[in-house]
Amino acid sequence: MSARRRPVSLLGMSRPRSFTPPPGVRAYQLRTERGEFAVLDAEPGPGSIIRPPVLLVPGYTGSKEDFIEVLAPLAAAGHRAVAVDGRGQYESRGPDDESAYSQEALARDVLAQAAALGGGPAHLVGHSFGGQVSRAAVLLDRAPFRTLTLMSSGPAEISPSQQARTQLLLDALPAMTMSEIWTVMSAMDAAQEAPAPNGEELRARWLLHNPSQLTAAARQLMTEPDRVGELAATRLPVHVVSGVTDDAWPVPLLDAMAERLAAHRTVVEGADHSPATDRPEITAKALIAFFAQY
Repeated sequence: MSARRRPVSLLGMSRPRSFTPPPGVRAYQLRTERGEFAVLDAEPGPGSIIRPPVLLVPGYTGSKEDFIEVLAPLAAAGHRAVAVDGRGQYESRGPDDESAYSQEALARDVLAQAAALGGGPAHLVGHSFGGQVSRAAVLLDRAPFRTLTLMSSGPAEISPSQQARTQLLLDALPAMTMSEIWTVMSAMDAAQEAPAPNGEELRARWLLHNPSQLTAAARQLMTEPDRVGELAATRLPVHVVSGVTDDAWPVPLLDAMAERLAAHRTVVEGADHSPATDRPEITAKALIAFFAQY
């Protein structure tokens, strides 16, 4: 089975199949010492063997819905699974101040989210930009985490082709409205004959992103240093997950990063930059198998 065709658009935007929480998944605002964050929360059913919680952090221009189809399988395996919108991302409000979205600030948000879950050290999963924020959280404080999964998230800055697309966005944000930018991105997708089936929901998500968050995160993606050595020094078990192709970080680069980390490595067949939306069943099984070792 092949992945659904995804165009290489301005942002390589994730495309969850649904924005409606499935049965057993609650949507609400999680209260933390650093404010409230919109989450999707799936808890194990009665009689389940309770395993450590899982905190899932989405990538650039994405949202908690990027993990919507892996939450129930994780809960069925005994894990409370919580996917979160970061500050300024979709349904989590954020200030109109780029300085509020420094990597350290976002990493401290992740630490606060993990603390709010309770249940002991959590398995941390970060997709793309969310992986780099998650890595920064671990480097601030390893103790709250049992493992770290870097999903389609590379060792340093994004690829030259993605840098060029991201610079287009940086140039557009001060000059155009969010609605105007969406129109441009939609036209690019249509030109590649790959319109999204749930375009109105994707548009609604896009319009709720804070432009200051998008600007700050874009700059971070384009300048992120290689911190693989620092991460390896924490001795936290790491899982590197990707699709068979990736336009943000080439797959051979992810392979090399996994070797440097002595990490568990999973390549999800039929997926590219967003394994949790492209092939959620396979991705969930890979996560569960990795977590079971720790």
